[in-house]
Amino acid sequence: MKLKRRSFLKLVGATGAGLALSQMGFDVRPIEAASNECRIHSAREYTSVCNFCSCGCGMICHVKDGKLINLEGDPDHVVSEGTLCSKGASTSMIPNSDQRVKTPLYRAPGSDRWEEISWETAIEKVAKKIKQTRDDHWITDETIGGETYTVNRTDAIGFLGGAQINNEECYLMTKMARLLGVSFLEHQARV
Repeated sequence: MKLKRRSFLKLVGATGAGLALSQMGFDVRPIEAASNECRIHSAREYTSVCNFCSCGCGMICHVKDGKLINLEGDPDHVVSEGTLCSKGASTSMIPNSDQRVKTPLYRAPGSDRWEEISWETAIEKVAKKIKQTRDDHWITDETIGGETYTVNRTDAIGFLGGAQINNEECYLMTKMARLLGVSFLEHQARV
């Protein structure tokens, strides 16, 4: 059984408090019964990073039955040391919102309404559009000051990253942009 430091301290504290109370003659059975009904008792605990800005504050998320039920700052996180700003603290509203779009939407040219499409269809449409745009606007050579240089790039596509992606995802996004020949690459945290 792997026990993290935080879980170990909780276990030791609860055991010590239980032993102390039982030695004083208190009946701890109602406390144990109440702890079994605690809302995060059977929830799975995950650590995450806030997605609102590039600070990267740590969060502890409790998920039960596929739903986020509790969110708090991670006291073991090096950046935030357990604190969250008001935006970070309200992050729990995002996955639990009834207005959250969960499937890709497509609006055909000239249409006035959005229609749901499958993820496969959406990915295929985006891939075809990227390929078509890249091929239509590919620049092989560029002449500057009478000299011709091989540039192999497209100026018709740009990549824009955000704070929602971590360093590893940012690295992969940069590699993908460079492989596509994209020269316009920008990121909130400056890649």
